[in-house]
Amino acid sequence: MIDVVVMFFLFGLAAGLLRSELKLPASLYDTLSLFLLLAIGLKGGEGLAQQALGPLVPQLLAVIALGVLQTLIAFAILRVLPGFGRADAAATAAHYGSVSVATFAVGVNWLVSREIAFEPQMTIFLAVMEVPAIVVGIVLARGIGRRTDWGALAHEAFLGKGVTLLLGGMAIGWAAGPEGLAPVKGFFYELFKGALALFLLEMGLIVSRQAGELRRSGLALLGFGLLMPLLSAGLGLGCGLLLGLSTGGLTLLATLAASASYIAVPAAMRLAVPEARPALSLAAVLGVTFPLNILAGIPLYHRLALQLTGSA
Repeated sequence: MIDVVVMFFLFGLAAGLLRSELKLPASLYDTLSLFLLLAIGLKGGEGLAQQALGPLVPQLLAVIALGVLQTLIAFAILRVLPGFGRADAAATAAHYGSVSVATFAVGVNWLVSREIAFEPQMTIFLAVMEVPAIVVGIVLARGIGRRTDWGALAHEAFLGKGVTLLLGGMAIGWAAGPEGLAPVKGFFYELFKGALALFLLEMGLIVSRQAGELRRSGLALLGFGLLMPLLSAGLGLGCGLLLGLSTGGLTLLATLAASASYIAVPAAMRLAVPEARPALSLAAVLGVTFPLNILAGIPLYHRLALQLTGSA
């Protein structure tokens, strides 16, 4: 059975494709983004307050390496596809080496609704995996030189809204602990699913706008948008096994690896690689990969995680 929050996505998608006048206020979309990022950060910080942080360092290095590897593989594939010059291939590869908060939120909701446990450090993985792909993508496009304003780029990557809210939420959750968070849990935890449903309704409307670009770009972009997340999910599962993650943790790391950024990376690429065409990247990410992951990918990754851990 399709999760109810995914039904909201399908509703928005259908409304957009049918050219309905349905439209959410831009301020509501921004508010929902802020709410979801803070809620995810708080929950991750609460879990981290109950465990030692030292053992996480090797895991963080591993997921950084995972993001770099995904970016390099995506770039190599895109360079042989028609219509992708160096700048477009590098920018699109950066999207696929980075991660999607919305996809992660759907994955968390999918596991929580089925009472499947996962490691609290997954939220840190989410924050850490946003940045390396941006740097690698820029180096692939430009090399290392003076043409890139690394100061402005670092500010965009490390102090952008998404990373700031996630890290801030984690810091508050870690400092407050379960008891300190009790007064705000009703707001941030109990309302999470409703906020995610409204957010996915807007995502459905956004995805519907990518249909024209997909038609113009042809089968190569469609194929890449379908196959790259599956390849990345496999890499995520392998990395998770090496880290000794639980079945739920494996599922979420595969989901993170399979996701692709549509907020942080586009903003950074506009600064560093302005000649790249954002329509190509966003058509693949929003028109193909995001729907694939939330409609079929997450259950598939969980099934594979069960087989790999011998829990099936």
